[in-house]
Amino acid sequence: MGAVQAVRVAVISDVHGNLPALRAVLDEIATLPDVDLIVCCGDTASGPLPGATVDLVSSVERLVSVRGNADRAAVASFDGDADADIHEDDLWTGRQLTRPQRDWLAALPETVTVDVDGLGAVLFCHGTPRRDDEIVLEGTPETEVAAMVDGIDESVVVCGNTHMQFDRTVGGKRLVNAGSVGWAYGEPGAHWVLLGPDVEMRRTLYDREAAAEELRRASSWPRLELFVERILMGPISAADATAAFEAAAQR
Repeated sequence: MGAVQAVRVAVISDVHGNLPALRAVLDEIATLPDVDLIVCCGDTASGPLPGATVDLVSSVERLVSVRGNADRAAVASFDGDADADIHEDDLWTGRQLTRPQRDWLAALPETVTVDVDGLGAVLFCHGTPRRDDEIVLEGTPETEVAAMVDGIDESVVVCGNTHMQFDRTVGGKRLVNAGSVGWAYGEPGAHWVLLGPDVEMRRTLYDREAAAEELRRASSWPRLELFVERILMGPISAADATAAFEAAAQR
């Protein structure tokens, strides 16, 4: 799609089916002045409440989304794609989706460009501009990052995927990670970013005990208790998450 014009942009990413966290962030965004667009950097569905989360994201006015690797896998699961590399979580997610929810995910573009006041043209993606599952971290060597953003015209790139916020500049390109709304590493809460006229890292606190009870009532996700214990009630540290992602990137 062509570039969209916006004054201020709220960026959410990696909701991962955590509906209570998403509602809290959307409620906070609604109180802010001049936010005329929300961009979602993908991985909306995969988690405790995939269908309801897709329904809410897809219903928000002035919201555009890109596709995440987990979104792609959920669609492949729904379709019964025997050639796709589908994990157990993706298989479960695909079985929870309705046809309209599947079709919304399948239609998402890989990237979106928005002209943001004070920042200019900003490219939004999930992993990197070249791959939705590529891992880039705050400490990824500059030579590797330069290759990830090589050939793009935009001076700012906003991504997700690793669930940890950062803001770094490499070779004249500013690379921002919005963090994760629903599966944050590091400080507890729902993490997101506000753009325009600069970059502001945001964190929305919500009642995680109430969220856990809601998810227990409404979700049949096999990994729910592990998610509640390790993500909702005891967030994984950024250092531990970084070490795991660095090991995955090397593989």
